Amino acid sequence: MIEIAILAFAILVILLTIGVPLPYCFGAGLIVMTVVGEASMRGMMLWGFSQLTNPVLLAIPLFVFAGTIMSISGIAASLLNFVNIFIGRIRGGLGVVAAVSCAIIGAISGSGLTGIAAIGPLLIPEMERKGYPRPYATALVANSSILGLLIPPSVTMIVYGWVTDTSILACFLATLGPGLLIMMNFSIVNLVMSRKFPLILDEPMPMGKFMKEASNRTAGAIPALLMPVIILGGIYGGIMTPTEAAAVAVIYSLPVGIMIYKGLTFKTLLESGKESATAVGAILIMILFSLMLSQIYVMEDIPQMLVDQIFSITTDKVLLLILVNLFLFAIGMIVNDITAIILTAPLLLPLMAALEVSPIQFAAIMGVNTAMGGVTPPYASILYLGARIGKVKFTEVVKPAMLLILFGYIPVVILVSVWPDLSEFFPRVFGY
Repeated sequence: MIEIAILAFAILVILLTIGVPLPYCFGAGLIVMTVVGEASMRGMMLWGFSQLTNPVLLAIPLFVFAGTIMSISGIAASLLNFVNIFIGRIRGGLGVVAAVSCAIIGAISGSGLTGIAAIGPLLIPEMERKGYPRPYATALVANSSILGLLIPPSVTMIVYGWVTDTSILACFLATLGPGLLIMMNFSIVNLVMSRKFPLILDEPMPMGKFMKEASNRTAGAIPALLMPVIILGGIYGGIMTPTEAAAVAVIYSLPVGIMIYKGLTFKTLLESGKESATAVGAILIMILFSLMLSQIYVMEDIPQMLVDQIFSITTDKVLLLILVNLFLFAIGMIVNDITAIILTAPLLLPLMAALEVSPIQFAAIMGVNTAMGGVTPPYASILYLGARIGKVKFTEVVKPAMLLILFGYIPVVILVSVWPDLSEFFPRVFGY
């Protein structure tokens, strides 16, 4: 049976790689598994739709909607101006602004696409005006946007917690340490790279003028800064569930966007709803089909067979973790993060248990690998979006993006696998 499962998975990967629409790819894999297995397609469809009614999944469309409102209303722009006043005058500081701003936005929207969509149109032209090459500026903002998948709350961690029956709050906290470390690495890499750029730096402000400007921008950003405080404070304080926090994020962003930042009108609100509905529809279709396929794997006892097959090759923990990371990285290169998690988490969780890797550490391992896939060709959805927003050729963005991944991201992938405290420290502080 494991040979048939590998065949179904191989068909899925091949079809995804050559660009076949996602539902047809999963349909092919499902047909292979249902024809040779014991599950019926009708039964799996009914089971899959019943799973989509889980209240936990309601957080996904709400966080996506909140992130879309942020992009349109001016909330993201106020955060950018706030961060820029403090570090924007340092050589390379504007690049640091990109990483920090995307981390803050990630703490609100839970999406990897919100950062590039909200910050890119504002920051990329400004970075070019200040002397940064436009392809590099685009790559930096796009790579920093993946922090939205790691800085809590994260949509991917909601899905991981739901699929693996792990505490969602613990999963949020598991990727916090790696996310902050990646943000710091991107900032350091940017400061080093900026030495060779002919940057134009603003004249230093007199202290009095700086204090006045800083106080004005801080006051203007307070409503936006309160969003992550309310969301994360409510979740970790035990006041709200992630789903309730997502609803609060939407409710809070509406009056702030309309009355304070004035970028949200009836027309733009309808556009936000349409854009969010399109994104959520695609996400839920992917969840449905990938969930059905992964459930068939479980019914056919494929995870345990996979564990037995792998342990027949080697029992060395370090080597196995290297193989798992390479496998997850390869999967992340061809499918989106949510699909990768639903497909592979149930398969690999028994192997992680055998290696004495906790589900919380595994959440971080999966999170950083699948997030990296969002900026790694051929899938690279965030990088493709960045190239469109930055108005540069995709081939021009790839080289600086790969440099950022090599020096800013891969070290964290290694650390999160061999150093459990990087992912387990914050969950342990909160009692998980």
